[in-house]
Amino acid sequence: MAEQVRAIRTRQTILMSAAKVFESRGYQAATISEILTAAGVTKGALYFHFQSKDELAQGVLSEQDQRIVVPERASKIQEMADTVLLHAHRLQVDPLVRAGVRLSMDQQPGLDRSGPFLRWGEISTEMITKAQAQGELLPHVVPAETADVIVGAFAGIQSMSQAVSDYADLPGRVSALLRHLLPSVTMPAVLASLDLSDTRGADVYAEAVKILEAQDAEPDAGIKTPTA
Repeated sequence: MAEQVRAIRTRQTILMSAAKVFESRGYQAATISEILTAAGVTKGALYFHFQSKDELAQGVLSEQDQRIVVPERASKIQEMADTVLLHAHRLQVDPLVRAGVRLSMDQQPGLDRSGPFLRWGEISTEMITKAQAQGELLPHVVPAETADVIVGAFAGIQSMSQAVSDYADLPGRVSALLRHLLPSVTMPAVLASLDLSDTRGADVYAEAVKILEAQDAEPDAGIKTPTA
């Protein structure tokens, strides 16, 4: 058990260090040597977990969404908005997320960047489809199409925010994005109940972390309940 815990911690250390190097240097410029130095581990320890720089990058891309998730909401449109707003907040505070976004947006050859976009599209389509089944959406909505628009628009907004303010203004920009997009797909009565404020992402983050800590303390506790 102790060895397993140590291996998990070593893997997390490597991923976090790789994330910081990828964020600052980009995929092409980053080297295994830099990541080893940042992580403070041996080459053998790194290659035990990741066989190449590409595997490290894919690990960073997949790890960013594994643990901190939006609690289930009664309104699936609110749940989808919370997912977007949470991601915007995490871009400000989480090196793994920032590195994952840089890798996703990096147009240099040598890395398959499609995974995050496809995953976000699938997640958004699922929530929008559930919202449609609950009568939250206007009749013309095609869930997969709306999901693609939201994912693509968010990618552009975060890229603009990174360029002009290093993500300092991202929550406000994402709040504005949702306030402009959602009226075109959401029933007016549902729209009026949504919280799309620029502080919502930070609030959802605090809520998600609290639930995660409770689950870690009591793994079998049933604490995930729908909220407004």
